[in-house]
Amino acid sequence: MKQGLLRISLFLLAVFSFSFAKAQTVSGTVTDGSMPIPGVNILVKGTSNGTTTDFDGNFTLNDVASNATLVFSFVGFAQQEVKVNGRSTINVTMSEDAAALSEVVVIGYGSTTVKDATGAVATVSAEDFNQGVISSPEELIQGKTAGLQITTTSGEPGGGVNIRIRGTSSVRGGNNPLFVVDGVPLAGNEVSSGGDDVGFGSSSAKNPLNFLNPADIESMSVLKDASATAIYGSRGANGVVIITTKSGRGSKGRLDYGTTLSLASPANEYDLLNRDEYLAAVSDLGGDLAVLDQGGNTDFQDEITRTAFSQIHNLSYADSYNSGNYRASLSYADQEGIVEMAALERLS
Repeated sequence: MKQGLLRISLFLLAVFSFSFAKAQTVSGTVTDGSMPIPGVNILVKGTSNGTTTDFDGNFTLNDVASNATLVFSFVGFAQQEVKVNGRSTINVTMSEDAAALSEVVVIGYGSTTVKDATGAVATVSAEDFNQGVISSPEELIQGKTAGLQITTTSGEPGGGVNIRIRGTSSVRGGNNPLFVVDGVPLAGNEVSSGGDDVGFGSSSAKNPLNFLNPADIESMSVLKDASATAIYGSRGANGVVIITTKSGRGSKGRLDYGTTLSLASPANEYDLLNRDEYLAAVSDLGGDLAVLDQGGNTDFQDEITRTAFSQIHNLSYADSYNSGNYRASLSYADQEGIVEMAALERLS
């Protein structure tokens, strides 16, 4: 009898809990305190159920559990989490995210904050750079900026890199952007895949930014529109990439050392015929084995490719004093390619 009462009690408790957390529809308005905010993302925490506010800041979200938590997020505003607690109407007032709005970006004629920038500017800082064996500065921001296309012209370490900010605008002229390092514009060297003819066929293009140590870069800003690049004239027609190097700012001296070690090998190998298989195929086709068979049985894939070992060492010291600051760095990079004799060695 007691077991029966216990089962009935557990069943009723489960039914009560289910009804308490039943799904419902939640609606409301999102404002900044005075004006509605369109396009605010609203998501039920821990699920993929979400929606966005309309032009008037209104939203309606279906299938929301009564004990769920709603997450409100929008660019320039602090993210908020609001518990439903069985309510069907939830009005939210979002506050500005001062840290995001005060982020400094570098433009052609100085620097400004994100909220005051009128042009299309994207900045990637050292905290967001790509990690690993980086041989050139462009690889630091590859895949980090919307609309920026970065492709390598070959697999050779230190090979040419194609960068497209505004797409391809010229057939015979250059399409790469202008690079500015600490306010100094660099020469617009061509880094296309076809290098100069040196008498023995065309050579692969080299990257003109290989002299820069990626570990010395503090941030990279990509200027996309005409207003941001106006100061550089026609040189900035394909966009501008501004590179800012690290300085010795700080209250006390700082010594840093970092190293990166890596191994690389060919991802795939071609399944080719060996000597016996090749001769058998030639014989089946009526070929003369006496002429073709010279006794060799070489796997040229093994002869040409290798397991590459790369190492990068960075040592720097930075300090500041009453009227200024300084930073000194020493870097050694030895990056091997998976093809024999392909390598990049840099001492800066």
